[in-house]
Amino acid sequence: MNKMLLPLMTAALMASTGGVWAAGELTYGVNNESAKYDPGTTAETFAAPIIGNTFEGLVRMDAEGQVVPALAESWEVSEDGLTYTFTLRDAKWSDGEPVKASDFVYAWKRVLDPATGAMNSQMLYHIVGAEEAYGGADSEAIAISAPDDKTLTFTLKQRVPYMLQLLNYPAFYPVREDVVSADPEGWTRNPATFIGTGPFRVSAFNAGESVVFEKNPNYYAADEVSLDKLTFRLIPDPATALAAMEAGDVDGIESVPAPEIPRLSVESDAFLVVPALGTTYAMFNPNQAPLDNLNVRKALSMAIDRSEIIEFVLQSADTPALGLVPPGMSLGGEDFTDGRDNFGLSETADIEGAQAALAEAGYPNGEGFPETVFITYTSPPIEKLLEAIQQMWKENLNIDVKIEATEWQVYYPEVQKVEYQISQMGWGADYPHPMTFLDNFVTGSPNNLNNWSNADYDTEIAAAKAASDEATSRDHMRAAEAILMNDHSILPQYHRYNYMMMSPKVSGFWRSPLNVPYFRDAEISE
Repeated sequence: MNKMLLPLMTAALMASTGGVWAAGELTYGVNNESAKYDPGTTAETFAAPIIGNTFEGLVRMDAEGQVVPALAESWEVSEDGLTYTFTLRDAKWSDGEPVKASDFVYAWKRVLDPATGAMNSQMLYHIVGAEEAYGGADSEAIAISAPDDKTLTFTLKQRVPYMLQLLNYPAFYPVREDVVSADPEGWTRNPATFIGTGPFRVSAFNAGESVVFEKNPNYYAADEVSLDKLTFRLIPDPATALAAMEAGDVDGIESVPAPEIPRLSVESDAFLVVPALGTTYAMFNPNQAPLDNLNVRKALSMAIDRSEIIEFVLQSADTPALGLVPPGMSLGGEDFTDGRDNFGLSETADIEGAQAALAEAGYPNGEGFPETVFITYTSPPIEKLLEAIQQMWKENLNIDVKIEATEWQVYYPEVQKVEYQISQMGWGADYPHPMTFLDNFVTGSPNNLNNWSNADYDTEIAAAKAASDEATSRDHMRAAEAILMNDHSILPQYHRYNYMMMSPKVSGFWRSPLNVPYFRDAEISE
């Protein structure tokens, strides 16, 4: 590709054609819609674009990946690194009501109430009393307080070097008690009650079609927001989205069809390659036969050719994944993945090794292998990927695995029941630290969607969180990943890049490596 690869933490568009900058309207094509947009409870990637443009928390990330003030104008950290005190600016909710420190207290305690069903409660466990409250203890013991409307303070159990990055995650965003309590299930689906703190507010939810935003006049930095109107248009098929882009019907699209990547990289000024801290993988359910056998899981993972999948199926610049955590995160002066073991896997298929593992499991040459179903969500690229894996299993192991695809809104609740045999999933970083991937597989985590459990793994993660220096923490996390991968609880496929398009007439837009497109500073030239 001759397109410049955007810097890891700066997926920013600074292209322009000169001329006069003016307020305007921008339409962005997305491939999926989420079931809900509650920042405190959802963990769905597809909800991130909406939440990321309608809400802000104490801090936000800028286009260079730096933590900058948002609803907080300043903060102090105690000498021992445990107590944080934030001073709020004169910010307002999108309906004009003032943002208060007590809104954060309510929101965070709500996330820590099991009855709420929040998917990322564990992110708040760093706070004194938080984990105990989730387990049923008194929520008044959680070390969060609002001494006055402008002051928020909380105390951690141990020093967390990445705490400020964590605070940019939606689970830490404020929500309004009066709004949520009036309609706990539906408040994020009604523009009149979807009250946020970000640069835009939703003016229309058109299910199956679009989400329409308008500039939030009550945003604390409204003068810096150029766009008057922003539309996320739902176009499930990337090929159809590309056609809309090339016809000028949309200004940008979040993904392009894999076969078009080589052409677009040469021909289009709108084509962009954006690094993503993400790993795509399949999950094995260790409580469902035949996946309850380690050698079956190992055989299935060894039998696929990751390089072939990337080059000929995805036709992308993604990289083969032999572990859970993607490259790109430095700790203690080293990339987390430096020197990592391959856990018996390889970028190409190890056919002999896979066949031997399957035979040891009791299925020589695939004989007697029981009916197995691989479930996934409806997505042309993902279905094509799974069909390739299905064929590799047939050719290399002589087994037949059935693929079943359903719409995301149906698929994800089914995965959460953990009654499947194999499911297609993956994870994009919520914050730029390996723990965002590893925390999901701790026993009892709401995001542990295959109910895998290992006491040694839990011990290593706890030690990593308690470590006082990055290098020691990194080593414990590496040990934890090795336990997970050597048990072959997941089948890693590839570490992701995002391939998208945005008109060169747009400047100031950026898409983070956490996969959130930000339009706060977007401008369109005439």
